[in-house]
Amino acid sequence: MTRRHVVPEDFPREPSPGLVPGTQPKLLVRKTHGRYYTGLTDEERWTRYDACEDLAGQLAEYASRKMSASGLSLDDALERVEKGLKAKVDGDRWDFSRAEIAWTLNRLHKLLSATRNGVGGSGGS
Repeated sequence: MTRRHVVPEDFPREPSPGLVPGTQPKLLVRKTHGRYYTGLTDEERWTRYDACEDLAGQLAEYASRKMSASGLSLDDALERVEKGLKAKVDGDRWDFSRAEIAWTLNRLHKLLSATRNGVGGSGGS
């Protein structure tokens, strides 16, 4: 039996891609593995979640080092990370939606807060 990947409920669910105008509106779908989908498949959604979770963990390690080395406050570190993250996405270097960026930054805040409070921050949500 294959274990299913679990994506936290608070991870963004992208809305359906939209409608195409015409005499009769057409729903935008795509065919994957013999089925039609209007959004991400469960596997695609898990892959995007996994990328965001991994990025949040890497950013937490980076921000923690910067906070220790230069005495940055948590808010200043989060602000700098957010600015850098948005610059990479806006520059088409990284492919994350606005909702995924917001989720990743929220997750980063939770990880950094847990680390500062001496609580382990690993694991989903």
